[in-house]
Amino acid sequence: MTRSITIALDAMGGDHGPSVIVPAALGFLDKDQDCRLILVGRDEAIRQHLPNAQLPERLSLQHASEEVAMDELPSRALRGKKDSSMRVAINLVKQGEADACVSAGNTGALMATARFVLKTLPHIDRPAIITSLPAINGRTWVLDLGANVDCEAEHLYQFAVMGAELVSAVEGSSSPTVGLLNIGQEEIKGNEQVKEAHELLSSSDLNYIGYVEGDDIYLRDDLDIVATDGFVGNVALKNAEGVAKLIRHFMKVEFKRNPLTKLSALVALPVLKALRRRIDPRRYNGASLLGLRGIVVKSHGGADQVAFENAIAIAKKEIIADVAGRIEQRVGRRLNISASA
Repeated sequence: MTRSITIALDAMGGDHGPSVIVPAALGFLDKDQDCRLILVGRDEAIRQHLPNAQLPERLSLQHASEEVAMDELPSRALRGKKDSSMRVAINLVKQGEADACVSAGNTGALMATARFVLKTLPHIDRPAIITSLPAINGRTWVLDLGANVDCEAEHLYQFAVMGAELVSAVEGSSSPTVGLLNIGQEEIKGNEQVKEAHELLSSSDLNYIGYVEGDDIYLRDDLDIVATDGFVGNVALKNAEGVAKLIRHFMKVEFKRNPLTKLSALVALPVLKALRRRIDPRRYNGASLLGLRGIVVKSHGGADQVAFENAIAIAKKEIIADVAGRIEQRVGRRLNISASA
């Protein structure tokens, strides 16, 4: 590695706060020899979860006197809590003292604060939330997942461009495929917004493969990125999480039904463990806020230590790949190509 990497962690954010985030920071540093981490939050609350209340090497603490509640209005958090752990962590990115921020806090407040402090990149109207979901051939990246409920066709096009740059940078794919989420693959289906976005994408230099449906996110092996508005994207994400939990519940019930099914569970245990690892949501924790002048990663609010460590790892990967810089350099060119087409 050619330079030191520093990541600011909102230690007070999420459902569990320092009780998860501090051990996750320590666990990440045990495995990673390159990064520095900054825990941002109330000094006394953080030190309670440090061995002997001492900071190890490559871990520092930045005090912040306030914290944003998970149900707090974004406008209130933005205007009334300028010394919140979330705001201070993002300020560190703005000031160049950190290369990225990771938070498990209130999604709306994180997006509003990050957009206010860091601003959007040139040519980008709205930031978008992107993450990867398990798929039959690896994983599929989906955006937007809730930042923008109402979108125009141009916004969907910008989401696709940003997603393509992220996947290209992080996965080394020179031409990732892009699909537009719709209620069918036929040309006549979809609302006017989706149809207009389809025309923009069809005339772009992206590797656009047309309309895709909800099940294609998981089952189509030639699909890398799915673009949609934040309302539909968030519903799709929550639906997938619910189905996964339902299947796990049903499997537990059936395997415990009688002595014979309990025995079959023991026989199937290696397969069940492999399946659990493959679809473990902790492996996919960490959603990026694309389109900002800086790197911000949103962890699931209920993330445990393993899941939060994964979110930190995603931030590091984006820093190394210079995702924000790539988007800034290339999005303008692609948008200009579209405008002149």
